[in-house]
Amino acid sequence: MPDANFGPYHVRKWFTHVEEVLANETGQLPDGAPIRRIVIAAAVHNPYAGRFSEDLSDIVAKSDELGREFGRRIIEAAAGTPMQSYGKAAVVGVSGEYEHGNAFLTQLFADPVREAVGGGKSWVPSTGKVAAAGTVIDIPLAHKDALYVRSNYDTISIAFGDAPRPDEVVVAFAFASRGRLHARLGGLTADEVRGEDGLR
Repeated sequence: MPDANFGPYHVRKWFTHVEEVLANETGQLPDGAPIRRIVIAAAVHNPYAGRFSEDLSDIVAKSDELGREFGRRIIEAAAGTPMQSYGKAAVVGVSGEYEHGNAFLTQLFADPVREAVGGGKSWVPSTGKVAAAGTVIDIPLAHKDALYVRSNYDTISIAFGDAPRPDEVVVAFAFASRGRLHARLGGLTADEVRGEDGLR
């Protein structure tokens, strides 16, 4: 097992991906500001690779430390732009289980990220898979304070080159500064959000 270099974890590399969407798929210029989408991710050694364990606390117990670093990195990458949507994902290397990825994505991990982006009230949409290095994953996005805001249902697709290695998990958190350009399916709008129950 590689030596720990971030709390109890061995992080081989960090990723920061930034997109700025200046027009929609048919070329329509923004109805307001462009969308800024950001993904922060880490390739983390999986202590359970190649074996079954009922107890996954080697991943879960200190995951708030990872969450705080993700929160720090999103604030740095956003450079003053408020984030309105979020989502999370895990890509588990082929020697691990899907459950190992989920162990990284619990509320303990997510709460410091919520705090960093302004105390998100809604649950964080998530996805994951077991896959080889370089596999594309689609990370779902939703409004951080109100799941009923249809305009903020979005997706960012991303791959991580040489990660995950078979004994790694890529843990990823995605963010967006606003909903889709020219969203026009009605419902609650972002400026109507009350942020009381995570839904409206």
